[in-house]
Amino acid sequence: MQKISTKNIAYYGLLIALNIVLTRIGSIRVGGGGVEIVRIGFGGYPVIFAGVVFGPLAGGIVGAVGDVIGHFMSPMGPYMPHFTITAALTGILPGLVMMFFKDKEESKTSFWKLILAIGVGQVITSIFMVPYFMQTLFSVPMITTVPGRVIGQAVHIPLYAYVTKVLVNRLYLVLRTN
Repeated sequence: MQKISTKNIAYYGLLIALNIVLTRIGSIRVGGGGVEIVRIGFGGYPVIFAGVVFGPLAGGIVGAVGDVIGHFMSPMGPYMPHFTITAALTGILPGLVMMFFKDKEESKTSFWKLILAIGVGQVITSIFMVPYFMQTLFSVPMITTVPGRVIGQAVHIPLYAYVTKVLVNRLYLVLRTN
C-alpha cells in the first residue's frame, strides 16, 4: 500500500471523477418504483483500478467518495449508506487480495492474479451485496437481479483484468515514481 501523497490525491481525484462520469452519465440506468434497479456501465472500473494499483485504502476512498458525490449530483432514489459501503468494498477487496501476493509489482501485470483479485471483489459486492440490499431495502427479489449480474460480471471481470494489465504495463513508470 502506498502512502497518501499530494500526487496520489490527484490520482484519486481523477479516478473519482471518472467513476462519477462513467457511473452517472455514461451508464444505462433502469429504474422502477422510484429506485434504480439495473445500471449497465463501467463505473466500477476506476474504483477497482484504484484498489489494485494504489492499495485497498485508495480503492475504498475512491469508491466511497465517488458514490456520495455521484449520488448528490445525479440521484435516483434515496441515499442509502449501504451502497456507499458496497462501493468502498469494490475497491478495498481487490486491493486486499493483491496485497497477499509476494511479488506485488508482478502481480499487477499477471492476468490470472488480476482475475482473482477483481473476481473476489465483484462476486462479493456486485453479485451478493447489491442484490441483497435491493431486496432488503426496496423489496426487489434477488432471483430477478442475480442472474443478470452473474452474466454481467462474467464479461466485466476478464475485461477489467485485461484493461488493468494493459494500463499498468503502460503507466508503470509514471505511477512508480512518487
